[in-house]
Amino acid sequence: MTGLLLDDVSIRIPLPGTPRRWVHAADGVNLRVAPGEVTAIVGESGCGKSVLAQAIAGLLPAGTRTSGSIRLGSLDLLALSDATFQPLRGKRVGLIPQSAATHLTPVRTVGSTMAETLRLHGVRTGVDEVLADVGLPPGTAHRYPHELSGGMAQRVLVALTLALHPDVLVADEPTSALDPETTDLVLARLAEEARNGSAVVLITHDLVAARTVADTVGVMYAGRLLEVGPAATVLHEPRHDYAATLLAALPENGLRPAPGTPSSLVDPEPGVCAWHTRVGLACAPGPVATAADLVACVPAGRS
Repeated sequence: MTGLLLDDVSIRIPLPGTPRRWVHAADGVNLRVAPGEVTAIVGESGCGKSVLAQAIAGLLPAGTRTSGSIRLGSLDLLALSDATFQPLRGKRVGLIPQSAATHLTPVRTVGSTMAETLRLHGVRTGVDEVLADVGLPPGTAHRYPHELSGGMAQRVLVALTLALHPDVLVADEPTSALDPETTDLVLARLAEEARNGSAVVLITHDLVAARTVADTVGVMYAGRLLEVGPAATVLHEPRHDYAATLLAALPENGLRPAPGTPSSLVDPEPGVCAWHTRVGLACAPGPVATAADLVACVPAGRS
C-alpha cells in the first residue's frame, strides 16, 4: 500500500460574514504517514486537526485556499477536483468522521446504506459480519440512524470504513462517543488495519488512545506541528514544552490544565509563535532533522 506525504501544507478558510478574514487552520505542516503504521495527531480542540483530516479526504469547505501538497503516490490530493477525487474515496482514502450520525442517510436503514457502499466497492463481506467486527448485533442493520445512540452510529461508520481497507485511513476522533471497552475494540481494529498495510492517521485529543496504538505522534497547536517523533518519545519524554503541557493535564499527572487562553486561528500575527506568546515566553527556532522528527521551537536559552 501507499503512504501519505504532507509537504508544507497551509490551509486558509474564509470566516463567514466578515470581509477578507481567514482562519489559518494549518500553517506549513510537514508530515510523513507511513504505510503499516498509525500516526496520531494530537492537540487541544480548535488547533486545526480536523481540518487537516478534511484536507486529506478532499472535503474542505468551498472558498478554502491551500498551498503545499498532500501526496498519495503520484497524486497530489490538494490539487484534485472533487470529481477526480470522488472515485478515490473509500478504497484509496477512507475517512471516519466526527458526528457520525449526520453522515448516515436519515431515510434509509443502516443496512441498506452499508450494503450499497460495500457493493459499489466490490466488497463481498455481508453487512452483519461487518457490524459484528465492531461489536454491533445483527439487528442494527434494520435500524434507522435516529434509532442509534451516538456510540452505535460511530461504530457503524468505523465498521464500514474499515471494511473497505483503504490505502490511507483517517480516523477523526473515532472514540469520542464510545465507552472504554468499545474504545479498546476500535483502537485494536485501527492497529490491525495498519498491520495489514494501511497508513492510518488518528486525529484525537485523547493522549491515552494515542499512546495505546500510535507509532508516530505529531503535536499540533494553532495550525502548526510543534513536535513530531516516535510515540514512545513524544508521549513520555517530549522535547517541546507544549507537548509536556498536554501530558501534565492527564489524570495520572495531576490534571494540571494548560495556562492561558487558547490562541485564535483567525488572522494570526505572521511569524509569531502562538504557544509561547500564550504562555509569555520568548522562543527560538528548534532543530529540524526530518519531517518525521521535528521540534519547531524551544524557549529562548534552552537547547
